[in-house]
Amino acid sequence: MCKSKTKTAASDPAKSTSRTTNRPARTTKSSSLSSSTASRIPNKSVSSSSDPSTSYGSYYNFNTNSTFKDNSTTSTSSKTSLTSLRASLPEKTHIYDFSEIQQSTNNFLANRISSSSSAWRCAIRGKDAVVFQRRFRRPIDAAEVGELLSVICRSHHRTLVKLLGASISGDHIFLVYEHVSGASLSHCLRNPKNPNFTVLSDWMSRMQVAIDLAQGLEYIHHYTGLDLDLVHNHIESSSVIVTEPSFNAKICHFGTSELCGEITASSKTHQKEDLVEKNSKIASIYSRRDLKVEGTIAYMSPELRSEGIATQKSDVYAFGVVVLELLSGEEAMRVEFDGERGEFVRVSVIESAREAVDDESGDLGRVRRWMDGRLRDSYPVEVAEKMMRMCLDCCHVDPDQRPDMRRAAGKFSKFYLESRTWCEKRSVPTDFSISLAPR
Repeated sequence: MCKSKTKTAASDPAKSTSRTTNRPARTTKSSSLSSSTASRIPNKSVSSSSDPSTSYGSYYNFNTNSTFKDNSTTSTSSKTSLTSLRASLPEKTHIYDFSEIQQSTNNFLANRISSSSSAWRCAIRGKDAVVFQRRFRRPIDAAEVGELLSVICRSHHRTLVKLLGASISGDHIFLVYEHVSGASLSHCLRNPKNPNFTVLSDWMSRMQVAIDLAQGLEYIHHYTGLDLDLVHNHIESSSVIVTEPSFNAKICHFGTSELCGEITASSKTHQKEDLVEKNSKIASIYSRRDLKVEGTIAYMSPELRSEGIATQKSDVYAFGVVVLELLSGEEAMRVEFDGERGEFVRVSVIESAREAVDDESGDLGRVRRWMDGRLRDSYPVEVAEKMMRMCLDCCHVDPDQRPDMRRAAGKFSKFYLESRTWCEKRSVPTDFSISLAPR
């Protein structure tokens, strides 16, 4: 038996040879396939340019400083690699021709967002968009607009309405934003057709709006990664969109102040800082000439109203006003009749909030009376008081005394978690059953 098996194996060398040679043949076939596949793929050269019109090499930056490194790389090199990868992403910012804007808006006869605004909803290049018309606040050419667009359109955050592109016609710029379904925060809080109703009828829905607004401004001020001191300069309740069903908030008009010339570039900002050190009076005159700010006076900080200089601290001021408006349900500035004086007076939501929290007795009854009655006292009053005090810090007269958005967003994140814990403790239990059978 053993000999016959040995002879059979030895007498049929072809089978053994074919078995041993099959594997190298497969290897050769796979290698030839890979080589033929590689020959069909065009050669993509690695480019460090951020031009989106380049080939696939602009999508990924496979150089020695890329993100594919071992864990021993330093944080500095990681930031550099992320920055280079971000710069290579193919962000196609559109400089629309004015005729294309006219065609998409049906020669500006399309449905306006509101009767009083220069904004049209339309479809442009297959996307549902909104076109806003703005006037330039300083001389600016198309090349500078293109540079600003290429920078601003790289910013992505879930709380920002995305800027798609722009078009220039004379002394006007037409900004194209993506369309977001929802209603403005001011309309959600004060519906003229039904003042006693609001979709933000529970506490957590308002907390969601507040935390989204805080995180969006924090991103604009500190985390865009664009090496620019970006300022929104249009924070108000009408520029915040509330979406359903989760009541998330989105900030509109991001980049409008830079593209309209309300805010100078970072280089001019540094020049102004140097100028302030030399001569503060000349710097103030220069700033007033260079910056022409528009907006609702109730959301404008004192230094913005007096000097016309929009800064990140003026955004913090407007943020505090909007959140106080969110808590009280009242307008930022309203007119009431004073019976003692016998005349109408202006009442600011900041003043009424300060009167409510400045109670020496420590009674929270004044805070409850100041809060929106449509919440029906179903909220953690201690958290509401801390939010009011934080908003009043944001609305401090001295801009140096106001917190930055990092600190404000951190505080509001804490308030959100405390509110979530409060809701979980007071939720209706569902882990029990009721039996109606006779015992």
